[in-house]
Amino acid sequence: MSTQDFNTSSFITDTSALPVVVDRVAFQAELDVLRVREKAHTHEGDAIAAARRRLPMVEVDPSTTLIGPHGPVALLETFEGRQQLIAYYFMWQTGRPAAEQCEGCTFYTTQVQELSYLHSRDVTYATFCQGAYDESVRYRDFMGWNMPWYSAHVSLDALLVGRQIGLFHLVCYVRDGDRVFETYWTTRRGVEAMDYSYALMDLTVYGRQETWEDSPAGWPQQGDPMTTLRWQVDGSNTRTNGRPTAQWSRLEAGRSDDLGNAGSSSGPQHCH
Repeated sequence: MSTQDFNTSSFITDTSALPVVVDRVAFQAELDVLRVREKAHTHEGDAIAAARRRLPMVEVDPSTTLIGPHGPVALLETFEGRQQLIAYYFMWQTGRPAAEQCEGCTFYTTQVQELSYLHSRDVTYATFCQGAYDESVRYRDFMGWNMPWYSAHVSLDALLVGRQIGLFHLVCYVRDGDRVFETYWTTRRGVEAMDYSYALMDLTVYGRQETWEDSPAGWPQQGDPMTTLRWQVDGSNTRTNGRPTAQWSRLEAGRSDDLGNAGSSSGPQHCH
């Protein structure tokens, strides 16, 4: 696998699936109609965010144990002195090699890069991996991620009360002195708040090219035998040629994906 595998010149392009061609005036008229709906969508998002800020909260034991680079730490310590904390609960396949780790969690986590803007609002962002620290932190290092990384494995029952352990979650906390409170959580498509790739794809004519989308007939979609696929799909929209897609550039850069475990050759375990 090399960079050229992602080069558009190597894709089989079906140019028959294209919108109707009109002049600039007609194009802008259609876009103006859509813009009214876009603005309404933005305003509804603002209203939902306002309602989210008015939710009640539930107290969490601030001494709940996580494992960090220097051993056990309390949940309170993961705030790093800031008032708020956003924690992403990363799915983990214990004992599996890097190629078999969660492609969805890899997709979302890869997009979390610049934390200074969160810090400027007194917010800490951290990953709470659901696997052991020593094994999972090697994955963080292989991927080149810089966010704080902890293992929540020993305290998942306490931290994810009422939720499915082993599924990815995005959880928001606030502290009042030495007291910690959970203010919001989401999962599945709610975690798209971390994403820009899908958000940008949604602006393009072909969208995400996934089969659930409402697209015109003949538009390219992954897994649809009636359309021309332009990349290999391995059972997930974020996995390419047997690995989470973002791993290939790390391997090409010479990074080791050895997680210090025996691994498995039984094939990829797709995360949903």
